Amino acid sequence: MYETMDAAHGVGLAANQIGVGKRLFVYDCPDVDGPEGTEKSQEDIDAQGGPMRRGCVINPVLETSTIPTGMPDDDDDEGCLSVPGESFPTGRADWARVTGTDEHGNPVTIEGYGFFARCLQHEVGHLDGFLYTDVLTGRWKRMAKKTIKANSWTEPGRTWMPGVDPDPFGHDDVPDGPHAEN
Repeated sequence: MYETMDAAHGVGLAANQIGVGKRLFVYDCPDVDGPEGTEKSQEDIDAQGGPMRRGCVINPVLETSTIPTGMPDDDDDEGCLSVPGESFPTGRADWARVTGTDEHGNPVTIEGYGFFARCLQHEVGHLDGFLYTDVLTGRWKRMAKKTIKANSWTEPGRTWMPGVDPDPFGHDDVPDGPHAEN
């Protein structure tokens, strides 16, 4: 799963996205946000091993702060490997915690704010049977439905194979991609 996520330049991947009937997800996601839109201190980033968090959670249980109601801010964009090349503003809780088991069978708890919290909610959503487009509201929901239909993503057999087909997110145009070593 890590290999598929990395080939797709994703920050997370749920098992059911690639036809694996297990309740687990992997992630390789930036975790630099603090509460209420602040940034973590360099000391906190160093203590967690750097700005990126990578791991696996099996049988995750999600807890969140309050999920906002109403229209999300236009810059609260979220994308998905299951709806390639598209992104739409999505209302998500600012904080999330996931408990479960790691790939070695050890108990694991991960939590974060901002983008990392969004990633956790997104991946558990997949395991609960939802795409992020299912939780869109208002004009964003209408726009997503039109875009998905126009790109035929609901047609049987319509697929995108990371690392094989042209990258609909534009990473093929950027030689180093988002996870490149500096």
